[in-house]
Amino acid sequence: MRRTRGREGVLRVLLGAGKALSEGEIGARLRGEGRVDKVTVYRVLGRLEAAGLVHRAYVRGRRWHFELAEGGGSGGCHPHFSCVGCGQTYCLLEARAGVVEGLAAGFVVRRQRVRLEGYCPRCSGG
Repeated sequence: MRRTRGREGVLRVLLGAGKALSEGEIGARLRGEGRVDKVTVYRVLGRLEAAGLVHRAYVRGRRWHFELAEGGGSGGCHPHFSCVGCGQTYCLLEARAGVVEGLAAGFVVRRQRVRLEGYCPRCSGG
């Protein structure tokens, strides 16, 4: 993959974000630098995803949120927690969910997504 300003920008934004971002959020941060338009962000994310550098973490409001990949395999994915009170989604980097076992012959898991919903500590008062 060629090194381009758009690819570098998207990777830099995701690296510094500490959480998954939507295409719009990534684009807004890059446009603040006067560098990349919406179509470029969309294309760059597709290329980075195909290369295994970025993955789709979860959907909120019909929009995918992207984050840096964690080394590829299905065992490397971390769960996400979405608060139904404030709408914030958290990466649970310290938590791990085991890969589903006992699938019938022929099924091959490439990636497993785990998304929990409930109330965050701030909204639950805890």
